[in-house]
Amino acid sequence: MNYKYLYESCTLCPRKCRVNRHTIKGLCGCTDTIKAARAALHHWEEPCISGSRGSGTIFFSGCTLRCCFCQNHTISQEGAGEELTEEELADIFLDLQDQGAHNLNLVTATQYLPSILEALDLVKDKLTIPVVYNCGGYESASIIKALKDYVDIWLPDLKYQSPELSFRYSKASDYFESAAEAILQMIDQTGAPRFDCKGIITKGVIIRHMILPGGRKDSINLLHWMKNNLPDGMYYISLLSQYTPFFHSKDYPEINRRITTYEYNTVLKEAINLGLDQGFMQEKSSAKEEYTPDFDLEGIKKKNQSRFQL
Repeated sequence: MNYKYLYESCTLCPRKCRVNRHTIKGLCGCTDTIKAARAALHHWEEPCISGSRGSGTIFFSGCTLRCCFCQNHTISQEGAGEELTEEELADIFLDLQDQGAHNLNLVTATQYLPSILEALDLVKDKLTIPVVYNCGGYESASIIKALKDYVDIWLPDLKYQSPELSFRYSKASDYFESAAEAILQMIDQTGAPRFDCKGIITKGVIIRHMILPGGRKDSINLLHWMKNNLPDGMYYISLLSQYTPFFHSKDYPEINRRITTYEYNTVLKEAINLGLDQGFMQEKSSAKEEYTPDFDLEGIKKKNQSRFQL
């Protein structure tokens, strides 16, 4: 099926900029041509995703959010990456599977959704590993529904509850409203998390939350929302301590530092007190720049011939 008409008046993300991306860039910074900066086995996701062999992770360029602290800013907001056809992307999917990836991990993919669906359709009879949709949480529930038959594992961020914070740092005052609705839809589609005999997730939702400097009260508010509004046992949480001042963080003095042990432990303790103990915590030593991959086009550089070209 050709999904390219969705680019004509783009409403793929909650910003609904409605530009014709066949001719100009949307607010995500992208046209209708796929662009990506890395496709390789990634070992730094949650243990049930990376496993022993790694997650087959494709980092797409552009983003529907504009986070001032983005650790991937060179691709999310500065345009790094190489253009790909749908056939070339389909080849990459199969190459990662051939390398032994536990799953396909699509990082920040929504802006290219019509093209990615076409690429996934090309491999639907050959792909035997689950598909992970790794996103910032700023999604439309209608788009999540459209992915029902394509995505097995949802890995959304839940960044903020406060509209003031989400506007200040990501220029999206409606972030929580959109993310909350999208996450409920994700859980409804997958049901409770499922794992294989080696503990690798095969279906389900893992909600990531990265604690920001000075943001522990907002983090605790999000935990209470999860406890009160999401069905028990139907998702895992992943509390991240990896915040590192990146990109434009220096322009926001209150977040131009790493979080403290007290900040992280306060939020972790609240999660445990609420019974939100299905999931993952992160060592504070993860707040290092070396955990950000090199966007050196590994796995992206084009071959002379795609296996899907006639």
